[in-house]
Amino acid sequence: MKKKYFRLASIILAVIVLITLVINFGANFWLRNNLGGYIKKNSDYQIAYKSLNVDLFSGDILATEVEIENKKSDDLNVIGIKGKVDTLSISRLGIYSALFKKVISSDNLLLVNPDLQIRLAKPVDDKTGKKRNPVSIENLNIQNGNIAVTRHSGQKFISVKDLALNVENIQMSEESVERMLPLIFDRYDIRGKEFFFSPTEVYAITAETITTENAKMSVRNFAVTPLISFPNFARTHPNQKNLYRFKAAEMNFKDIALSEEKIALSNANFDSPDLQIFTTNSKAVSKKKNFNLTVNMEDVQFKNAKISVLQPNGTPKLSAGNLNVNINKFLMNSETSKSTLPFEYADFSVAGRQISFVSENQNITLAALALNPKSADVRNIRLSPVSANRSKTVMDLDAERIQVKINELKFIEQKLKLDVGNVLVNSVKGKILTAKNQDKKNGYSGIQFPLKIGNVALRNSNIIIDDGKSPVDFRSLNANIRNIEMNSSTVKNRFPFKFGAYDVTTQHFVYNTEFYNIKGDRFKFTNKSVQMSNFAATPKLSSAQFIRRIPAEKDLYDIKVKQVSASGTWDFLSENKFMDASQITLNGVNANIFRSKIPKDDLTEKLLYSSLLRNMKLPMYVQNLEVKNSVLEYEEDTKKSDGPGKLTFGNFNMNVKNINSGKMKGKPTQVLITINCRFMNASPMNVKWNFDVLNKTDAFSIAGNVADLPASRVNPFIEPYLKVRATGLISDLIFNFKGNYNGLDGTLNLKHHDLKVALLKEDGEKNKLLSAVANIFVRSDSGKYPESVQVENVVRDQTKSFFNMFWKGIEQGLKKTLLGNNAEKTEQAMKNTVQNTKNALEENKDDLKKSKEAVSEKVQDTKEKVSGKTKGLKNLFRKKSD
Repeated sequence: MKKKYFRLASIILAVIVLITLVINFGANFWLRNNLGGYIKKNSDYQIAYKSLNVDLFSGDILATEVEIENKKSDDLNVIGIKGKVDTLSISRLGIYSALFKKVISSDNLLLVNPDLQIRLAKPVDDKTGKKRNPVSIENLNIQNGNIAVTRHSGQKFISVKDLALNVENIQMSEESVERMLPLIFDRYDIRGKEFFFSPTEVYAITAETITTENAKMSVRNFAVTPLISFPNFARTHPNQKNLYRFKAAEMNFKDIALSEEKIALSNANFDSPDLQIFTTNSKAVSKKKNFNLTVNMEDVQFKNAKISVLQPNGTPKLSAGNLNVNINKFLMNSETSKSTLPFEYADFSVAGRQISFVSENQNITLAALALNPKSADVRNIRLSPVSANRSKTVMDLDAERIQVKINELKFIEQKLKLDVGNVLVNSVKGKILTAKNQDKKNGYSGIQFPLKIGNVALRNSNIIIDDGKSPVDFRSLNANIRNIEMNSSTVKNRFPFKFGAYDVTTQHFVYNTEFYNIKGDRFKFTNKSVQMSNFAATPKLSSAQFIRRIPAEKDLYDIKVKQVSASGTWDFLSENKFMDASQITLNGVNANIFRSKIPKDDLTEKLLYSSLLRNMKLPMYVQNLEVKNSVLEYEEDTKKSDGPGKLTFGNFNMNVKNINSGKMKGKPTQVLITINCRFMNASPMNVKWNFDVLNKTDAFSIAGNVADLPASRVNPFIEPYLKVRATGLISDLIFNFKGNYNGLDGTLNLKHHDLKVALLKEDGEKNKLLSAVANIFVRSDSGKYPESVQVENVVRDQTKSFFNMFWKGIEQGLKKTLLGNNAEKTEQAMKNTVQNTKNALEENKDDLKKSKEAVSEKVQDTKEKVSGKTKGLKNLFRKKSD
C-alpha cells in the first residue's frame, strides 16, 4: 500500500516538474519571440536583441546585442533611452511586477559595453501627487560604458566614457536631482574618463579620469566651471552673491560612502586646487530650504592651493597662493550650516604665502601665514590705505611678525568665541591715520562675549599716529597690555575693551601741533607710573610770526623739563575715566611764557583756577605736585615797547597739594600751593596760596614776600615799554591778599632805601629834568619800620587772568607806599607836573626854533643887500663895449 502511494506521489511530482519545465521552456520561447513586441506594445520603449534567455522562476534575464529607444522621443514624462548594450544581465527581476505593475526591481544589473543616451523624465509636479514608476536596483555593474544623461530640457546632466562601474544599492532620477545628492549608493568601484556633471544650469563639474582601487578614489584634473559669464550671472541671478570656479590637478578620497542625505569619506587630498570667487554687488537672499546634507570627512588636505576673490569691478579682494590646509574630522550638516562658520572640526592647520586682502578701506598683504587652533604666526605684514579718503581710521604700516597663542577658538550659536593667551607684534613701522567723526556703529554682533586676550606685546616699533593735523611719532616703541577683555558692557563704550596692567615705553616721541613741536626721551607710561626725560614743547614760529597768526592775545610757551615722573592709578580710555596720582614731580623745568599786547584783546571770560578745576569732567586728584630746580620767565611787549619786558623766577621750586576736580569722594578739596624762588635771579621770593575747589565763589588767599631786591633788577621788565629805570633797594615786599571771583583785598608792606626812578628818552638816555620832577613825588626811603598799607576794592576784570588781578593788588599797594595814602591824587599831580614840564620844554623848543628862523631871515636879508651893492659896483666899472 505504501509503495502504491509513493509511486503516485512520484508520478505527480514528475508531472509537476515536467509541467514547470514545459511552462518555463514555453515562457522562454514566447519571451524570446514575443517579448520585444510585448514591450513595444505595452511600454514606452521598443527593444531589439540578438538573443534572450529568461528564467521565469528566478527572474534572471540574459540578453545580447540589445538595442533600445523610446517609441515617442518627445514624451517628457518618461525616461528617454537610446542606445545599445552588448550584454545585458539581470538577476532576480520581478517580472510580474515589471510587466503588469510597471515597477522595476532587481538585485543585479550587468551592462557590458553600453553606449547609451539617457534623457531624464520631467520632474513630478508635487501638486498633482502623481508619482513616477519606481526603479530599484540593488547592484549595478557597467563594463566599458559610454553614457550620457541629459535633463528633460535637453541640458547636459551627466556623461562619462570608458566607464567601469560596480555599485551597490544605486538610486538616481531627476527627482533626486532636487535633493542634495542626485546619485546615491553604498559601495562602489569606478573607473572612467571625461566625466561631466551639471547639477544646475550655472555650473559644470568635470574630471579627466576617475579611478578606484582598494576603497580609494582618485580624480585627475577635476574642475567646477561656470556655464555662463560673470556679467550674465550678475544679470540673470540678482539674488546670488557669488560665482565660483574651482579646479584641482588631483583629488584622492578613501572610504567614500553616499546615502540619500550623507557624504562620508576619509583621507581627502586635493593637489594644487585653485578656487576663484566672483562677487556681485547684490545682497544674498537667505534660502528657505535648510541644508539637509551631512558631509563628514575624516581628514581633508589641500596642497599648494590658490584662492582668489574678485570684486564686481574685477579687482582682487582676496588672493592667496601656496596654501596648505589640513582639517581633521570635518563635519557640515543642517545644524552647523546655521553658524557663521558653517562646519565643525576637531583640528586644523593652515599655511600659506603671498596672501593679500582688500577691505573697504585697507589693503593687507602677508608674506607668510601659519594658523591652527592653538597658534597663529604671520610674517612680513603690509597694510596700506585703499584711497586718500580719511573718513575712517586706516593704517599704512609694515610689521615684521605677529605671533598669537590661542586658548580657545570656535563658533557658538553663529558667534566667534575667542580666548587668546598671548599676542606678540614685532617691529611695526609706519602710520596710523585716524579719522574724525567716523561711524560709531560697531560690528560686534558676530562675537561671543567675553572675548579675552591674556597679553599683547608690541616690540621695537616706530609708529606715527596722524589725525591730519597733529601727528605723534613714537620711536623704539615697546608695549605690554594684560588681561584685555571685550564684553557686552565694554562694547557700548567708545573704546570697546577693558584691560588690567599695562606699560608703554618709547625712547623718543615727537608730537607736532599747529604752534609747537613737543618731544621727549625715554618715556615710560604704565597704569601706575610715568617717567620721561628731556621733555620739550618748542614753538614752531618766532614771536613775530606767532603774533601775525593769532586773532587775539595768546601766550606762546617754550618749555623744557629734564625729568618728569608720576605715580598713582588712572584710566583714560574707559567710560569711567579717572586720575588718582599720589605724586607728580617735574625736575629741571625751564619755561618761557611770551605774551604780546599787539593783537586785540581776548575778551572771553577767564575762569579762576578753582573754577577751572571744578569744571573738569574727569574725576582727578593729585596728592602732591612738585616742581624742582627750575626757571620760569615771563615776557610781555606792547605796540610802544622797544622789545619785550622780562620777569625771571630762578631756582624755582613749587609744591602743590590736593590738586583735584572735586569729583572723587573722600578726597580733600583744599588746594595748598607753596612757592620759593629767586626773583629776577637775585632775591628770595616766597609765596603761599590756597583755595577750595568746591567753593563756588572761588575764594582764595595768597601771601608772600620778596626780600633784598635791587630795584635795578626789575629794569629788564619795565624799561622796554614803560621807559622807566629804577635804582635803590627793596629790602622787603610783603603782601597778604584774600579774594574771590569779584576781586581782592589785603595788605602790602614795602621796606625800601634810596629808591629813585629815571624817565628815559626814546633813545634810552635818561631825561634828567623829568626824572627830577618825578622823584619829587616818590618816597625814596621807607624808614626803619614802615607800616602796611591797605589794598582795597581791587575789582577783577573777568576777561583777564588771576595774575592780572593779583598785579593790580601789588600795584595799588606800591602806589600807596611810594606816593602816600592819597596815591591817586598824588599820581595824577605827578603826571600833570611831568606833562606840564614836557609841554614847557616843547614850547621852549618852539620858541628857540622861531628865534633861529628869524635870525636866519635877517642873515639872508643882509646877504641879499650886500649882494645888491656888489652888483652895482660891478655895473659901475663895466667897460663901455659891454
